[in-house]
Amino acid sequence: MADEKPKKKWECCKRGPPQPVEKTADPIISQIGDFKVYQFWYCMLIFLCKFGTGWHTLAHIFLAAPTPHICKTENVTNACSSACKDRSFDTSVFKTTIVTEWNLTCKKSSLASLSQSIVMVGIMFGSMVFGMISDRCGRRPAFLGCCFMQLGTGLIVCVSPYFWFYCIFRFLVAFATGGTMTTSFVLIMEIIGPKKRELVAILYQIPFNIGHASLAVFAYFIRTWRWFQFSVTIFSVVFFLYICLVPESPRWLFITGRLDKSIKILEKIAKHNNVITETIRGEIEAAYKVVSASAPVKKGTIIDLFRYPYLRLKTICMANIWLVVCMVYYGTAQYISKLGGNIFINNLIAAALGIPGTLLCVVMTKYLGRKLTMMITNAISAIGLLALTFLTHADEKIQVVCATLGLFGASITFPNAYLWGGEVFPTVVRANGLGLCSMVGRGGSLIAPLICELALIRAWITPLIFGLFSVSGVLVSFCLPETRGVQLPATFEDSEVREQNKLCSFR
Repeated sequence: MADEKPKKKWECCKRGPPQPVEKTADPIISQIGDFKVYQFWYCMLIFLCKFGTGWHTLAHIFLAAPTPHICKTENVTNACSSACKDRSFDTSVFKTTIVTEWNLTCKKSSLASLSQSIVMVGIMFGSMVFGMISDRCGRRPAFLGCCFMQLGTGLIVCVSPYFWFYCIFRFLVAFATGGTMTTSFVLIMEIIGPKKRELVAILYQIPFNIGHASLAVFAYFIRTWRWFQFSVTIFSVVFFLYICLVPESPRWLFITGRLDKSIKILEKIAKHNNVITETIRGEIEAAYKVVSASAPVKKGTIIDLFRYPYLRLKTICMANIWLVVCMVYYGTAQYISKLGGNIFINNLIAAALGIPGTLLCVVMTKYLGRKLTMMITNAISAIGLLALTFLTHADEKIQVVCATLGLFGASITFPNAYLWGGEVFPTVVRANGLGLCSMVGRGGSLIAPLICELALIRAWITPLIFGLFSVSGVLVSFCLPETRGVQLPATFEDSEVREQNKLCSFR
């Protein structure tokens, strides 16, 4: 009897026999399942890199935090006067920033914002270059390359001796960060089935939101910019885990004809998911024969996005939405740090609201659809920012509340832009359409810091510009089709004929 108890306990812990997988038109998902144990932990692992993207993209908020200064020259009160020979910075909040390090004040104050614009340029080109590398050389080498580049260049930023040296390596960090954003998203999407792909695509933004919010915590305890930069960079040592735990995308291996490697990885994933492995090789080889024998579908180009009337309208409208959300999100996040009050609490609360905002996006897009959700969230941003335009002389707390409302709306808009953008374009130009929209969006985030500088001329100019762009986001949404529960267009003809009656409607 004493021997039976451990035996029963062992039997309770044993997994059952491998289960068959529901067969679909997708040869990869048909072998490993739609979203099982392996895919869950794989997503959790890849999500770790998204914390770093939030930190490096928005670290400028505290690297160049507002630092008051006075003139110590006798009989000179204007610190920006040419007669002022000795300036002193208030180090009661931040001991050092890049502003105090390189005296980025007065005529040189715009250089601080320029350094953030350089970061956005780096993200834009990084996402493009590493995207092409991942298509040509594989997802894994591109992903590992940008992860380790982010770690190395981020550490070099910590020891920057000159401002332009700092800008160059911040550009390289951003270049790697843009690559991390692109390649990590592709790795996840290529291993998840369609049933959970929409949900994961939205939740993919959560680590970025947490990274943004946690910057205030890092900055509160680390008041010198070099050690602050080190703290948000050193976390990237966890990327060494990826060498052992992140395999090449079996879908990419399959498409490029590397069947043996693809089958080996699929069999490993299938074992983790406790599904049948015996049929994988035969089914994958048969599927590849069908794919290789079929006539290749003519691929579209960026030019084709503007060749067809309705597709041209959708491209322009979706690009405008991306421009708006990137400009408003990154611009408002930086603008909040320039408002009065406690910079740490202001940014923590504003950024933390992005987490429920992203979760709310899941519910809204499911029950209200992409179109109505986009209009509501852009309207929320517009209300908060336009209200701030008339309240620039009001209490600091009221200003922060209005700016936070604008950022909250943008935090819901952001994941919806990814989702809706992927559904609006026909299959033959979907990648080109999303790539163009992403580039236009990065252009918005590039000029956002410079728009924030306009607040030095008149405080109401910055929120007015962001607010008006949010209004434009509401208006152009009218001219895009609702895609919830609708079969996605595959060809140019599908896009033009099937949807032509849905112009400026909700269904």
